[in-house]
Amino acid sequence: MDRVILIRYGELSTKKDNRKFFVRQLENNIKNKLKDIDCTIKSDNSHMYIYFSDDNFKKINNIISNTFGIWEYDICYVCESSEKDIFKTVLNTINDNKFDSFKVETRRSDKNFPLNSVEFSRKLGSFVLKNVANKHVDVHKPDLYVRVEIRHDKSYVYYNSYRGLGGYPVGVQPRSMVMLSGGIDSPVAAYLAMKRGVKIDCVYFEALPHTSLNAREKVITLTRKLCKYTDSIYLHIVPFTAIQEGIYKTSDSDYVITIMRRMMYRIMDELCKKNKALAIINGESVGQVASQTLKSMNVINKVTSTPVIRPVACLDKLEIIDISKKIDTYETSILPYEDCCTVFVPRHPVINPNLDKVLEMEEKFDYNTMIKETIDNIYTMKITEEDNSFADLL
Repeated sequence: MDRVILIRYGELSTKKDNRKFFVRQLENNIKNKLKDIDCTIKSDNSHMYIYFSDDNFKKINNIISNTFGIWEYDICYVCESSEKDIFKTVLNTINDNKFDSFKVETRRSDKNFPLNSVEFSRKLGSFVLKNVANKHVDVHKPDLYVRVEIRHDKSYVYYNSYRGLGGYPVGVQPRSMVMLSGGIDSPVAAYLAMKRGVKIDCVYFEALPHTSLNAREKVITLTRKLCKYTDSIYLHIVPFTAIQEGIYKTSDSDYVITIMRRMMYRIMDELCKKNKALAIINGESVGQVASQTLKSMNVINKVTSTPVIRPVACLDKLEIIDISKKIDTYETSILPYEDCCTVFVPRHPVINPNLDKVLEMEEKFDYNTMIKETIDNIYTMKITEEDNSFADLL
């Protein structure tokens, strides 16, 4: 019996004149992920259909469940739009599900069909009761929904629907640069940005030998895990050692984190220009650490005119951890390899930095030359979900 995955767009369906653009991007994303799998994809303004062989179902289902832009999807049995064929299809498939109670829901887009939706649901429900033993109807909390969509050309029979990730297809928004530290928060921020359709690059600041190659491997692993939700991600490794050492030699210890973050933003600003990215994204959460108080953010942000997006800004730590576990980054994030933001944290970092004092300390070293040299030596790699070819960098 023929099966098809029927995809519902959810938020995409609110886009009116732009809907075709969003649907086309979603279709391209799915096609790219399924390029090595034998299947056929068709779409219209309301739904997308993936026709597949049973051998490929598990692979396709895994990809669809991790694709942004899909609100809901169903595994449907395809039949002719006749009462006889629909009843036969239900009878042949309903016992593949474990249930005691059921409810029939019908959608009828073919208004020439002789019964309306309510009438057909009642008739199909009676048919199931007569032909499937020991079942009963429960219209409030059924174990199983028997859903039927009646259309002009074909009809679709399916059971309990699957919830997708929602959001927008990755790529409907321009590229942005994510500051990926290796901690818990920044991978979650990257995930949430992609959910709004943002195509991301990741940027990792490392300070060898103060940070380790294990820390780099950790960030590569996190980037690979994020590729589950897109096709590939460019990871830019920034050699930050000289700048960080310059800060520690010339700045008051309580101000080093503030000045370090300002240097990072200056570099991010240049990377955005170089890569035609329109925003900086990071995992800052208001008040979580000294550099994330509103006063600190204000002082740090002075160095960039590029919009800074903080997807987790108003989430508490436990909420962020919950998402990190859901997207399978938590266990990697808590590996005990320090990044350059944590390796030299002062005992009492300033939480209300004074901008004039910051500017005075920054004048003590030639950071502009150091930033230029750093940008010239950035190493960029293209990460995919399956590729594991970076052993020579570790």
